[in-house]
Amino acid sequence: MTYARRVTSERSGARGRRPPDEEATGPAPRVARRPLWQEALVVAVVAVGAALLVKSLLLQAFYIPSESMEPGLVRNDRILVQKISYELGGSPQRGDVVVFEDPGDWLPPDEAAGPTGTVAKAMEKVGLYPSGGHLVKRVIGIAGDSIHCCDPQGRIMVNRVALDEQGYAREDGATCYGPMHDCTWDAGPVPEGSIFVMGDNRSHSADSSYHLCEPADPHCTPGDEYVRVDQVVGKVFVLMWPWQHFTWLHRPDSFAGVPPPARPGG
Repeated sequence: MTYARRVTSERSGARGRRPPDEEATGPAPRVARRPLWQEALVVAVVAVGAALLVKSLLLQAFYIPSESMEPGLVRNDRILVQKISYELGGSPQRGDVVVFEDPGDWLPPDEAAGPTGTVAKAMEKVGLYPSGGHLVKRVIGIAGDSIHCCDPQGRIMVNRVALDEQGYAREDGATCYGPMHDCTWDAGPVPEGSIFVMGDNRSHSADSSYHLCEPADPHCTPGDEYVRVDQVVGKVFVLMWPWQHFTWLHRPDSFAGVPPPARPGG
């Protein structure tokens, strides 16, 4: 009986004793959690930083300010521009639809103005709202190219090759695809580091052809018709809104047959 009571007592004591590790360290301390407002602030800072990084290096939203790019892009369409292909050493190519800064008085005041609301302005800064003060056009000529309007069929010619633009450009009653200056003009060679651009709605676009100088105009500055490559923000790659018009944009095949520009003296 004495032996049985001793065993029972030892077993009872074993059940009530803490494991050696708990006796040595005690219960784990509770980690204090940050207040909710601090967590929200951290998330907001990270989100804004990521948006700024994306805007600076990858993507930016814009809107179409006029009818100049119809029929493909209409007024107030929202588009996305990708910058990475030009940032990594590439440059605008014939046929690309590009967004660029106003080269100088190309835009009327109402189209040059960006968003007016406080929230919209803040969102514009981080690339989450379409920016103003920019133009959207199609690249027709790059450095060294010579552009002529027009051949007997009313087609624009680049380096003596006529472009078939029926798939994306609109004459809108004109007799050619370069209706400014009575369908008779020449441009180029395009200076190094510049591009020659045109809107797809050729009769309603204040583009490079519109800004060509008339021979008798003393107030026109030759060269104002070109856009510097460093003014180009990026290439339009998608029409994202309204969603019914969602479209991926691609370079037309009509530019594939244009040869490199002739070398001087060649």
